[in-house]
Amino acid sequence: MHDTTTADLLARRARLLGPAYRLFYEEPFHPVRGEGVWLYDAKGTPWLDAYNNVVPLGHARPEVVEAIARQAAVLNTHTRYLHEGILDYAERLLATMPAELGHATFTCTGSEANDLAMRIATAHTGGTGLIVTRWAYHGVTSAIACASPSLGQYVRIGDNVRLVDAPTGGDAETGKRFADGVRAAIADLQAHGLKPAALLVDTVFSSDGVFTAPAGFLREAVDAIHAAGGVFIADEVQPGFGRTGEAFWGFLRHGVLPDIVTMGKPMGNGHPVAGLTVRPEVMQAFGQASRYFNTFGGNPVSMAAASAVLDVIQQNDLQANALRVGHYLREKLAALGQHYAIVGEVRGAGLFVGLELVADRATRAPATAQAAKVVNGLRQRQVLLSATGPNANVLKIRPPLVFERAHADLLVDRLDEVLGTL
Repeated sequence: MHDTTTADLLARRARLLGPAYRLFYEEPFHPVRGEGVWLYDAKGTPWLDAYNNVVPLGHARPEVVEAIARQAAVLNTHTRYLHEGILDYAERLLATMPAELGHATFTCTGSEANDLAMRIATAHTGGTGLIVTRWAYHGVTSAIACASPSLGQYVRIGDNVRLVDAPTGGDAETGKRFADGVRAAIADLQAHGLKPAALLVDTVFSSDGVFTAPAGFLREAVDAIHAAGGVFIADEVQPGFGRTGEAFWGFLRHGVLPDIVTMGKPMGNGHPVAGLTVRPEVMQAFGQASRYFNTFGGNPVSMAAASAVLDVIQQNDLQANALRVGHYLREKLAALGQHYAIVGEVRGAGLFVGLELVADRATRAPATAQAAKVVNGLRQRQVLLSATGPNANVLKIRPPLVFERAHADLLVDRLDEVLGTL
C-alpha cells in the first residue's frame, strides 16, 4: 500500500497530467532533494543514483547553480541579439572535436537537435531516407519519434526509415555485420525510390542494450553511408562529455568523423540545453535555404550553464574518473557472474554499463521478468537504475561522472543481495 502522501500525488498526477506520463518502479519514488550522486526522500533517506546521466556532475552542482543564477540576474535574451556567451561556449565545444566540425547550433533538447540534424542532412543530400537501429531512441518530435522504434506501440515507423540490427557480438566481425545491415538498408531505400540522407546512431547503442565493443566497429558502416551519398549523424546525447572514459565523445572511440554530432541532456547538468556541431559544407545548403531560430536555444543562461559544466568536467578530469571507476565497476559486476548464472554479459565503456541478464547462458534467452524484479529490488534497497534493450533485460547503469569506487561497491553489494533473492 502507498502512504497517504504518495497516493495523493498519484491521484493528482492522473487528474492534472493525464494518461501519457509514466513513472519508474512498481512503487514510485519521490525525491525532494539531490546532492552529488545522492537523491533524498522526505525523510532524509539517501538513494544512490546510478541512472542519471542528465546530471554528469551530480545533483545540484554548486558551480552550475551559481552560473545560472549569476547570468539570470544580469541578462537572458535570445540569439537574434549579439552576445559573447554563445560564441565563447561554441569555441570551447568545437575545440573538443575534430577541426572539420566547424559550426555549432543550439537547441533546448536532444530531440530538437536530432530533428534539426535530419533537416540539415535532407537539405545537404537531397534525400529523405534515414537508417537507425532496430530499438533506437532519438527523440520525441514528430520526425524523430517515427525513427525511434524503442517507443514501441506509441509510434509508427516512417516510410522513409529503415531499421538495422544493433552491433551485437563484440567480436572482430561486429563491424562487418553492422555495415552489411546498413548496406542492405541503403539498397532497400533505393529500391523504393528513396535517396539515403543519413545514418543516425547513438554511439553506445544504449536503448538497443549497450554495445560498445570492439572500438572502431563503426568505421565500415560510416563508409557505407558516405558511399551512398548520405551523411553520418553521431547522437552523443548518451555517450558524450567524457562518459565513455576512453574519449570525450563516443564517436572518437571508433575513429570516425561524423558530418553532424548531436548532444543534449548532460550538456547543462539538468538545465535544458542541447545542440549540434556540423561540418560547414554540410550546413551550407540548409543555411542558405532556411533561417534557424529557437527562442530559448543558445540563450545566455543556457550557455552559462553549459560552460560551467565544461569547466567542471575539464578541471576535475571527470573523463579519467569515468574510465577508472567504470573499469572497476565492470570488473566487480563481472565477478557476480561467478556466483549467479543469470549474469550473461557485462558491456560498456567508462561509466556507461549494460549488465545483461539471461535465463539461459547457452541460448541467451532474456531474463525480462527477473530484470524487472532486480530493478525494483534495488529501488527497495535505495539504489536507482533501470533496464534497457528490446527485451528490457539489460540493466542500464549510467551514474553521474563523479561516481567513486565506494559508490560502485555499494551498488554491487546491493545488487548481490537482490540477485540472491531470485
